[in-house]
Amino acid sequence: MDVLVIGAGVVGLAVARALALRGHSVIVAESTGGIGNGVSSRNSEVIHAGMYYPAGSLRARHCVEGRRRLYAFCESHGVPHAKCGKLIVATNDLEQAKIEGIYEQGLANGVEGLSYLTGGEARQLEPNLSCTGAVLSPETGIIDSHALMLALQGDLEDAGGVIAFHAPVERMARNGTGWDVHVGGMEATEITVDAVVNAAGLGAQALARATESYPAERVPPLVLAKGNYFGCLGKPAFSRLIYPAPVDGGLGTHVTLDLAGRMRFGPDVEWVEREEYEVDPSRAESFYASIRRYWPGLPDGALVPDYSGIRPKLTGPGEKAADFMIDGPAEHGLPGLVHLFGIESPGLTSCLSIAEDVAGRLSV
Repeated sequence: MDVLVIGAGVVGLAVARALALRGHSVIVAESTGGIGNGVSSRNSEVIHAGMYYPAGSLRARHCVEGRRRLYAFCESHGVPHAKCGKLIVATNDLEQAKIEGIYEQGLANGVEGLSYLTGGEARQLEPNLSCTGAVLSPETGIIDSHALMLALQGDLEDAGGVIAFHAPVERMARNGTGWDVHVGGMEATEITVDAVVNAAGLGAQALARATESYPAERVPPLVLAKGNYFGCLGKPAFSRLIYPAPVDGGLGTHVTLDLAGRMRFGPDVEWVEREEYEVDPSRAESFYASIRRYWPGLPDGALVPDYSGIRPKLTGPGEKAADFMIDGPAEHGLPGLVHLFGIESPGLTSCLSIAEDVAGRLSV
């Protein structure tokens, strides 16, 4: 088939690669001038193990399978990564019950190596930590997300696929046997392909509404959840990632490490109405309060605004977190069309598994 993948983020690139490796002719249309300029470049760069998500959900299945595939891909392609492990910590009885539930969910999801630690056992691993108990996840890691995307791009191009930059897709319509796609930009054009994959991230819903014959009632809401990150001055206090019990809309203000050994905190959850990425320095106040619950030794003045990202959520404050939504021909009835909605965390971890899922849906 001739396939158009819309969006050159980590999921779009993984999908395009999977399709090209199956022998299809693949074009990726990217509205910006480079790969990974949207959601994919503004995250924690964490390889998640898969213990947070309901059993049987797409997020659970693709996170666990995607993580296994991702570590193997990193090894075979020389993508910088580290399996540093993670502690999910509790500081009171309510949080204790939460992390016990996460531990049980992880076992149900087939996450390897999980163990439950007392507060003392956790402090033996991380002396700066203050907690009443913790779940140790040795399979959690960190990754150079841009190097990953470059490796995916390399495989795609080696298999004959191409990426068209500055190529915003504006609308598409079924033409009987395939899809007529209008591409805007400086050199606007019409192309005809056999199949289309919408991996446009924050733009996925708008593109779905611009898809002729696609039922409007199938387009889910887009809810923007901004996550702010703060860097931390001084030497890292921890050798593993440290996550508190989850909060509404996210996994709590956690400690992440990058491959250079720098420590940062985030993301928090800030519900916003529009896409904007400035980090408000005054949010540091709430960061200090939440971090000191598990790291009382955080010095005054140590936090500095770093960067932010926006999660393309399908549900808002107080609502149950939505699953990934992969809407293919079997669901909506239009041949050769897959829309991807709500691909937020753990989207990066899941990218190779999602790619196989999408490729399979188009091959039926």
